[in-house]
Amino acid sequence: MIDKSTIIAAYKLIKPYIRQTPVIDVSAADILGDRNQNNRINFKLEQLQYAGCFKPRGAFYSLLSQPQLPTSVAAASGGNHGAAVAYAAHILGIDAHIFVPKGSPQAKINRIKDFGANVMVDGDNYAAALDNCNQYIQQSAAFSIHAYDDISTITGQATTALEWHAQVKDLDTILIAVGGGGLIAGMAAYLKQVSDVKIVCVEPTHSASMYEAMANNQVVKITPNSIAADSLGSSSAGKNCFAIAQQDVDEFICIDDEDILKAQHILWNDYRILAELGGATAFAALSSKVYETQPDEKIGVLICGGNCSALGE
Repeated sequence: MIDKSTIIAAYKLIKPYIRQTPVIDVSAADILGDRNQNNRINFKLEQLQYAGCFKPRGAFYSLLSQPQLPTSVAAASGGNHGAAVAYAAHILGIDAHIFVPKGSPQAKINRIKDFGANVMVDGDNYAAALDNCNQYIQQSAAFSIHAYDDISTITGQATTALEWHAQVKDLDTILIAVGGGGLIAGMAAYLKQVSDVKIVCVEPTHSASMYEAMANNQVVKITPNSIAADSLGSSSAGKNCFAIAQQDVDEFICIDDEDILKAQHILWNDYRILAELGGATAFAALSSKVYETQPDEKIGVLICGGNCSALGE
């Protein structure tokens, strides 16, 4: 659905506006204990991206790939996508209007405001915020950037995989946290064209829209209910994301909230990595040992976001 050459071109387009985030190897023995079988674990620290998460990649590509830059942009978000769109709009001189649900963490709302966007806080969940956003777009003709299911968004997020693969070429498996699916769809689309790496989808047990879509062989509605729902709380997987995941994602697992919270604490206590709960979810698959490692397996873990002011957020 997304050609490798398109992703390469996208990276060239957005590269002046994003950070190449670092990668680090960490001790497999410390994380896996007795289960360590000469494993290697590599983190990509995408929480160090501008706006505190991977999402500026999709926001910048959505805007810069247009024939002409729009004068106004609107987006609905649990927080991170809104911050990314607000940041991109600020850098490019575009008015931004961000719609977030009432349950969004104040740290993320403040982050959006820091970039000069107009923030409308209303609705009980992301779906309600998206309805409000769509109404505004119809009235104002503002340019829309969907949080995860637009092909431009997916293509921009795919550059995370391009960058990581250039930094570390010998990974056997990559663990990726999933909300609506834009990140894993883009990354899987690229990686399956350049390697045979295994792609693993990791979701909170009670906010597992992609897992449920796979189980039902179609996109279904869920009611997200997880401590990580502000970033991984889509009520349904994206249709484009689901189609790519069906083809390119190899494994789908769910992680309990308690294990996500523990993973966040481990990242901070052992590595001084402050990841939001959604950003720690992929790592939780390892630290909880829900993901079963194989001997000599080289495992990549994407730390995808860090927009929190304290542990537990």
